[in-house]
Amino acid sequence: MNALARLGMVSEFPSEAQTTMDAQTEGATTRDAAGTTVDEAPKDYFIERDGVRFAGMHLLVDLWEADALDDPAHVDAALRAGAVAAGATILHGHFHHFTPNGGVSGVLVLAESHISIHTWPERGYAAIDIFMCGACDPHLALPHLKVAFRAGRVEVSEQRRGVIS
Repeated sequence: MNALARLGMVSEFPSEAQTTMDAQTEGATTRDAAGTTVDEAPKDYFIERDGVRFAGMHLLVDLWEADALDDPAHVDAALRAGAVAAGATILHGHFHHFTPNGGVSGVLVLAESHISIHTWPERGYAAIDIFMCGACDPHLALPHLKVAFRAGRVEVSEQRRGVIS
């Protein structure tokens, strides 16, 4: 851990970008009628849809004819807006600005997984990866991303991850 921290890959301190988690998302403690502390079971983040149980939904999103792909602050804000709209809990974000083309690569680490982006401003293209488990709906992030980057065309493919039935 110390070696990774020295490289800037791990922080011993909470991120300033962190949002708080609702007490219902983790194992909660309550008291019964006698006043005894009772630990409730942690929430199961697997999803069930159409009779299929799985870990989460993974979207691969291609934005074409897009703008504002060379500004790390704008990219960060756009992904955060999408994460919040999807119902996700933001834990940490990191974005890198490349030169000379001005592309941005970055990630938001979510309690429910992640959103990552790689941009090619010179081509008006961004590749976005959205993986969310639990009650989050990654599809709700898409309108925010389309508007934020003024994308002329959006292509989305989806994959259910961790299918168990």
